[in-house]
Amino acid sequence: MSQEAHFTQGLEKAPVEDRFHYCSSIFKISKAEVTRADFYILEDENPDAARRFACRLCLKAINSGSRVHLHLDDEKSVNAMDELMWNYPKGRFLPHDKMSNDNINHPIHLGYEEPILEEGLLINLAKDIPFFFGRFDRIAEIIVQSQVLIGRDRYKYYRDRGYPLHHHQLNEWED
Repeated sequence: MSQEAHFTQGLEKAPVEDRFHYCSSIFKISKAEVTRADFYILEDENPDAARRFACRLCLKAINSGSRVHLHLDDEKSVNAMDELMWNYPKGRFLPHDKMSNDNINHPIHLGYEEPILEEGLLINLAKDIPFFFGRFDRIAEIIVQSQVLIGRDRYKYYRDRGYPLHHHQLNEWED
């Protein structure tokens, strides 16, 4: 069997969300470390709290020199996040771009499709775990109390695949 046929056969067997990892192992593409999964559990019930916390997490990340891709569900979600980042945290502007194929001028990128970035922090505010998360150094899952069951499923997903997990229980995180 040729090397190409062997690769294609293996890729077809891999689940969609694991194909990047399969391709990486075949071509020896590796990062210094495995993607770290951080779970931020907010005591808030309102999903808007996750978006506000994401802004604070973005601010902390860019202040430490990291780039951020904030992954959302659709264009409407991207536009809402774009508007929030102009005013939150209060009196702050978070330098960001809405993603396009060649638009990576700011340290924070908002998008609902596969990003260009392959490092830094991925903040997932989408309903599903993005298949490309393994390209990033870290993925942040922000869970509000109304999404605890979803959070548990995501935790199991990363745990069962051997990703390092970190849990942060946050009460009174907002000024």
